[in-house]
Amino acid sequence: VQLQASGGGPVQAGGSLRLSCTYSGRIGGRYVMGWFRQTPGKEREFVAAIRWGPSNTWYAESVKGRFAISRDNAKNTMTLQMNSLKPEDTAVYYCAAGRVITSSMRTPSQYNNWGQGTLVTVSS
Repeated sequence: VQLQASGGGPVQAGGSLRLSCTYSGRIGGRYVMGWFRQTPGKEREFVAAIRWGPSNTWYAESVKGRFAISRDNAKNTMTLQMNSLKPEDTAVYYCAAGRVITSSMRTPSQYNNWGQGTLVTVSS
């Protein structure tokens, strides 16, 4: 599975951005796709994930209610709609895919396919 993330850019606090992750290869019902983010000097942090079989979603507490993850099987795309952005959301965002290991995969090591990052910069 190959992943390609896009959609990052500068935005003012309170604004919105929509990230997309296009994948090639087979994503079946035993896969999870997710978004992580990372700032310099910090570990990669879980943001949101969606399971490809039953469409379960789960989020980091810091983004719950502001971000929404979704998928479009026909377009081989996963998206992250980010609303009410805050300066602390500034980071490089990565999309990832992995086979289901647990019901709520939140750790980078649980994902074995990664896209390149896309930078989101939220100014106050």
